[in-house]
Amino acid sequence: MKATPVPEIAGAYLFEPIPYADERGFFCRTFDADVVRSVGLDPDAFVQDSVSRSVRGVLRGLHLRSGAGEAKLVRCSYGQIFDVVVDLRPDSPTYRDVASFDLSGETQATLYIPAGCAHGFQALTETADTSYRIDRPHDPAEDVTIAFDDPELAIRWPLPPTSMSQRDREAPSLADVLKQRES
Repeated sequence: MKATPVPEIAGAYLFEPIPYADERGFFCRTFDADVVRSVGLDPDAFVQDSVSRSVRGVLRGLHLRSGAGEAKLVRCSYGQIFDVVVDLRPDSPTYRDVASFDLSGETQATLYIPAGCAHGFQALTETADTSYRIDRPHDPAEDVTIAFDDPELAIRWPLPPTSMSQRDREAPSLADVLKQRES
């Protein structure tokens, strides 16, 4: 497994496993504490694992945690997703930068997203399972959502959204979220 820094988002990493393939399929390690530790992250900091299943066109996000934020490892374990990260850490050299990734069950690559970054994704296949490993227990009172189609972010989603939660559909603009965080 190799770890590659994400240039658009300071502190983000893409962990790419080395699959062993044969006539049966493949096997690969999707988490390696030593590799995680080698880039300065604490592998023991992750306290919850979750999975979501989405159908083609479903869009989830952009989501962020208030307070101390939430670091996460995200991997598409089955299917394919278009994954987006927005750096919303005011002191970051990549503040307000956007990075996108194609994550798939084929590659099993894992994206590390630092606390303070917004995250969202869209399912590109009929079924897409997305696994999350987060560094603190989820508290719904800290959930923040930003409009997926905010013109300031200009994210080019690959498909028209076919389904979204009401919370995501009605999300405020980035400017409104930032104003609220300042007050």
